Amino acid sequence: MISRRALLISMSAAAVAGPAYSQATIEPLWKPFAPEMVTEMARELAKSAYAPVPQIPQEWLDLTYDEFSHIWFDPRKAVWVGEDRPLKMDLFSAGLFVPRPAEVNIVQDQKSKTLPFNIDLFETTDEFPDLPTGETMGYSGFRLRTSMTTAEIFEEFTVFQGASYFRAIGNGQNYGLSARGLALRTADPDGEEFPDFTKFWVEAAEAGDTQFVVHALLDSPSTTGAYTFRIRAGAKGEPTVMDVETTLFPRVDLTHVGVAPLTSMFLFDETNRNRFDDFRPAVHDSEGLLIVNGNGETIWRPLANPTRVQISSFTDENPQGFGLMQRNRTADDYADLEAHYENRPSLWITPKKGWGNGVVELIEIPADLEIYDNIVAYWRPAEPLTVGSEHHFSYAMRWGGEPVGLPDVARVTNTRIGKGFDQVKTVFAIDFTDHPDLPDNLDDVTLTIRTNTGDVSPGVLQRNHGTGGVRLAFSLLPGDAQAVEMRAQLHLNGTAITEVWLYRWTI
Repeated sequence: MISRRALLISMSAAAVAGPAYSQATIEPLWKPFAPEMVTEMARELAKSAYAPVPQIPQEWLDLTYDEFSHIWFDPRKAVWVGEDRPLKMDLFSAGLFVPRPAEVNIVQDQKSKTLPFNIDLFETTDEFPDLPTGETMGYSGFRLRTSMTTAEIFEEFTVFQGASYFRAIGNGQNYGLSARGLALRTADPDGEEFPDFTKFWVEAAEAGDTQFVVHALLDSPSTTGAYTFRIRAGAKGEPTVMDVETTLFPRVDLTHVGVAPLTSMFLFDETNRNRFDDFRPAVHDSEGLLIVNGNGETIWRPLANPTRVQISSFTDENPQGFGLMQRNRTADDYADLEAHYENRPSLWITPKKGWGNGVVELIEIPADLEIYDNIVAYWRPAEPLTVGSEHHFSYAMRWGGEPVGLPDVARVTNTRIGKGFDQVKTVFAIDFTDHPDLPDNLDDVTLTIRTNTGDVSPGVLQRNHGTGGVRLAFSLLPGDAQAVEMRAQLHLNGTAITEVWLYRWTI
């Protein structure tokens, strides 16, 4: 398990204007550019053996966390500052947790040029040491800013930084979960492979543009890939939406590949509160995996922080969507006046053009601190992506609140787990939102509760006057079972009126 939050320690919102971006002493040359060039670059690169980008000077890698916090980009020198364009770009220095830089190019009028590393773009304190900036020094990534609520105030909405990681937020939100370009062999016994975005091309926006375009080249020992991100910033409370196109060129047969991977943090909530001595009622960036499968069934799987790594696979054909959700949105849900987990975005993936057969895979890794991202979810194709072939995927990413256009059923708002009155049975209390199809007489509702082992009590359905919805409660005696797979749902006259609740109980 890797602490990936440290990659983004410099992500503070910056919204100031100033003089134009200053280049290094030697002005780079403009070269012809077309998006197809990135695809051809990835295609050709896959024909040769993997060669990693050279590391930056060792002195930058030897910095302590505190030392690295004393250098930051000066937003008055952002790319396109001083120009009548709706997009500005800040740069991040490589170093500390990012040993290999990414080449950052800007694109204007179908031409591109590389931005050389320029230490003068950064502010430092007296505590930052004097370090060499040789030919291998570069940027770890960048953030994009646009006017979201007030003219001339440019707020950040997207960050690309470190390996193939990127993040986005809707207006008024705080950064939370991350996405990646690709996941390879996540949780495999032989170890995970982390591909890198080695080159970026960021298109200059014209006056009036609301869609911003980023191209990226991905490289790793096992595959290369070409990516295009078309991004619409989530102004005025709307989500930030990305349309992603990628073509992968495997160097080897990819038998365990994760498409559209999401990475998040779940420490505790009402399902495992007894394991943490903490004044807060919940700590997580995401609380559940939401899936709408190819049959239109809506599935809610509360996240868990297990005592050992666990992998859950949800078999499907052409899924309609999946994502990691943060549903509880009031400050009292978390009682954290600094982290503001209630403002963390949910992320919803909508596949395009049909993805065929495969599984939505969920990986949950034990964690004892909230600095660790211990949750991973992605689409895993049923068939390997074979060497020498090309594989195209397209999907939309919606960073914000609950996705729209989903099947109209009552949603799960909370899951509570703990011992009952007898301190023997384990009680499960599932809260659903109210819904027009929920009758006044709850006796007319069919309760479906299934487990693969253990003894489960008949469910009790009651109105929850605290939430305005309903609560389904039941108890479990697992016997000798180390793990129990559970499923619950409410029906009326044979029609599902709630999401499917799934859970894996473990000791």
